[in-house]
Formats: sequence, structure tokens, C-alpha cells
Amino acid sequence: MMILTIAGRELRSMFLSPLAWAVLAVVEAILAFLFLQQLDLFIAFQSQLAMLESPPGVTEVVAMPIFSTAAIVLLLVVPLLTMRLLSEEKRQKTLPLLMSAPISMSEIVLGKYLGMVAFLAIMVALIGLMPLSLLAGGRLDFGLLLTALLGLLLMVSAFAAAGLFLSSLTNHPAVAAVSSFGLLLLLWLIDIAGGADGATSDQLLSWLSLQRHYDALLKGLIDSGDLIYFLLFSATFLLLTVRQLDAERLQSG
Repeated sequence: MMILTIAGRELRSMFLSPLAWAVLAVVEAILAFLFLQQLDLFIAFQSQLAMLESPPGVTEVVAMPIFSTAAIVLLLVVPLLTMRLLSEEKRQKTLPLLMSAPISMSEIVLGKYLGMVAFLAIMVALIGLMPLSLLAGGRLDFGLLLTALLGLLLMVSAFAAAGLFLSSLTNHPAVAAVSSFGLLLLLWLIDIAGGADGATSDQLLSWLSLQRHYDALLKGLIDSGDLIYFLLFSATFLLLTVRQLDAERLQSG
């Protein structure tokens, strides 16, 4: 119950924040512009695509590139949203008061995390409305579309978990934002370091890559390994955040 109370408080505070509204507006504006550009491209080459043996539909040509770009845009902006989750509480000296309340560290962390994920889910839903507008003039592959939405939601949930952990390490929101962005970018590109010789270390780097697991979902492939990766990713950073706050409470006690 306390988890939902904290999550609701975090979600309300997000909608009271000018930064959150600015991020929401900028993300939607950028993706809407790219969506219209991609739609123009599809219309221009529609006749040529129809001549192919298995022509790609409007979902593959217009919607999937938008979801691919959305992940990169959100990788840039989610750290701006998560940077204040705990660092701001530290900076304003309100975190000790929250820790002294009769609630566990797990409830505090999960409440803040779920509040952020709820805000990001609203953002993902708004992004999903763009492809739905194509129903006015064509047919959509709803299976592929739902898989892409699931992948994007899992991706931003992972971003939020990592951002929450980095926010717990400092009382400077800007430091939390920059370090979160650096970590997420590294985990996005880490498979580039893998070679083509199939060594175990290369396979491990490839498995750690956020992009690799997200791309699989964008192709409509729902693999349990990809789902487990995102769940483990988020759970690991949430656990690290709980341990960090527990350590701080013990030190202050």
C-alpha cells in the first residue's frame, strides 16, 4: 500500500514539474516530425515496394523506425527525469526524514521506481498513438506493433532503474544525469566491442547490450531470454539502490 502511495506522489510531482512537461513535449515533437518524414518516404516509394515479392507493410516501413529512434531519444532524456528521484531528496535533506518513516527501503525504492515507470508508460502510450493514426489509410500489423510497444516499455523501465541507482549515489542531480547517460550509452553500444570470432567474452558483451535485446523485439520476436534480460537488468539496479540506501541509513544511525 505504501508503495502505491509513494508511486502516486512521484507521479503527481512529475506532472507538476516543468522539466517533465518540457521533456514530454520535446520527445513527442521530435518523433512526430520523424514519423511524418517516414510516412512521406513510404508514400513516395509505395508503388516500387508493391512490386516486391513480399513487400513490407506500413508497420515495418513507418512505425518500426520510429520505435527504433524513440529508444535512442529516451536514452538521452530519461536520465534528466530520474536524476532528481533521490539526489534531490538528499540535497534538500528530506531523505533522512523519509528513511525514518515506518516504511522499508524496498518500499521507498519501489514506490519511486513505479511512479517514474508510470510516467514513462504514458509517454510510450503517446508514442504508440502515432502508428495507430495509419489505420485511416492502411492496415497495421498489430502483433508487431504490440511487441515493439512491449520492448520500448521494458527498455525505458530498465533506463529508469539504472537512473534511480545513479541518483542514489550523489546529492547533485546533474552528476546523476550525466553518469546515468554514460552508463546507458555504454550498455547500449557495448556489443560493438565484441569481435566476430565468437569468443566467450564477445558473446557476454553482446548479451549485455541493451540494443541487441531491443532490436529482437522490434523484429516481432518475443524470446524469453530478452524478457529475462530486461527484468534482471531492472531488478539488479533496484536491489543495488536498496543496498545503497540501507548502507546510508546504517552510517547515519
